[in-house]
Amino acid sequence: MRVPVFFCGFFNGGGKMKKRIAVIEGDYSGPEVVHQAVSVLKRTADVFGHEFEFEKVLMGGEAVEKTGTPLPDETLEKCLESDSVLLGAVGGPKYDGVPRDMRPERGLLKLRAGMKLYANLRPARVFPQLAAASPLRKDLVAEGIDFVIVRELTGGIYFGSHRTSEENGRRRAEDVMSYSADEIDRILHVGFETARKRRHGLVSVDKSNVLDCSRLWNERFRAMSEKCPDVSVRSMLVDNAAMQIVRKPSQFDVIVTENMFGDILSDEASMITGSIGLIPSASLGDSGCGLYEPIHGSAPDIAGRDAVNPIGTVLSGAMMLKYSFGMEEESSAVNAAVNQVLDEGWRTADIMSEGMKLAGTAQMGALICEHIGR
Repeated sequence: MRVPVFFCGFFNGGGKMKKRIAVIEGDYSGPEVVHQAVSVLKRTADVFGHEFEFEKVLMGGEAVEKTGTPLPDETLEKCLESDSVLLGAVGGPKYDGVPRDMRPERGLLKLRAGMKLYANLRPARVFPQLAAASPLRKDLVAEGIDFVIVRELTGGIYFGSHRTSEENGRRRAEDVMSYSADEIDRILHVGFETARKRRHGLVSVDKSNVLDCSRLWNERFRAMSEKCPDVSVRSMLVDNAAMQIVRKPSQFDVIVTENMFGDILSDEASMITGSIGLIPSASLGDSGCGLYEPIHGSAPDIAGRDAVNPIGTVLSGAMMLKYSFGMEEESSAVNAAVNQVLDEGWRTADIMSEGMKLAGTAQMGALICEHIGR
């Protein structure tokens, strides 16, 4: 099996590198957080002697308004020509009434498919400084919450056929889930490789007691497990996995699962960390050009108020440095800067607590920049 490019050597070997980054600012509060992540990436490039070139492209609601489509052909072309893509959240209430093919989220699905991004990596980690913000009991948080969900991104029910019909005055809708063995093997391989770079633990999540797709998934997982004796493996039904994430999250290292299950479980996992504003994600494929975005939405209720948390977007930039550019040291520097700012007591409104210092979006980004390379 071909090894995905993004797992082939995380180290750049030193020296100046020049990278082209396509920037999709997104809708509502998207531009606010993206601007801070770009500032942090620029600062990182300056400190480590690299050159990053940024180019804004349109996708989502802004693209609908300016071009009449959520993903212009020019945007996809420029993303494919870039070394990586940074994305803010898209969508919002003013687009709720538009036709399905014109919704901003359709642009995102088409972008993932066009870039052939089949693996989504979403970490779930509680910052020690913010342990009290987790809704879980203190003893569960104290055991440690640090795992990654690897979600298949271009198959399953989201990309199957969809049909709504009417017969004898009754409406009926159907959505088809479909997976090939090759699609399953591809994402399972990412799961195993991710586990090998962490604590060597992998849980495969399915619904094999009901679904044929999951039975094929479980069959392929068992076959690949036999070839990877260095990884400790378990299979878990999705309903049990949902319960275990809140019952004992410390048991997980890496979870690998199909598209819809991964969508739901990763959102659940994000909530136990204390704030969705802190969580980054990476969507990756074989080319090495990834798509990096925070997991939170466009936050229309606080857009333009300098109140949205930029940390999730900043840490998405850190994932870009690691997975697309092979800049391990630079990625670690960004993560360290975020930790240092939190150590100093700075908080955005979503993670604010008594005795801490309130920072707006721009100030939080500036503080992180100041700590890069310290």
